[in-house]
Amino acid sequence: MKPVEVTDSNFEAEVLKSSTPVLVDFWAEWCGPCKMIAPVVEELAKELSGKLKVGKVDVDNNQQIAMKFGIRSIPTLLVFKGGKVVDQLVGAVPKKALIDKLTPHIG
Repeated sequence: MKPVEVTDSNFEAEVLKSSTPVLVDFWAEWCGPCKMIAPVVEELAKELSGKLKVGKVDVDNNQQIAMKFGIRSIPTLLVFKGGKVVDQLVGAVPKKALIDKLTPHIG
């Protein structure tokens, strides 16, 4: 599984109405730390397929979502469950930190 490209127009269907928890990576092409964490996000999409959906929001092209969730620095990773934000991480964090944050939400 690869991360799903999440946009202003498909955010509700892909994230808010998802039957599984969703990790959403808010990023931008010009962001160095975003590029550092991207391979980790892609690994998680494969490893946790079926338990977790992974989406990526390009903040330059999807400013409505970024504004709605108050994204001020990137990368910001939000964990959604049942249509609500249940956790968040800011910055290029190690894979273990991400897994530690996700584990309580994916049962």
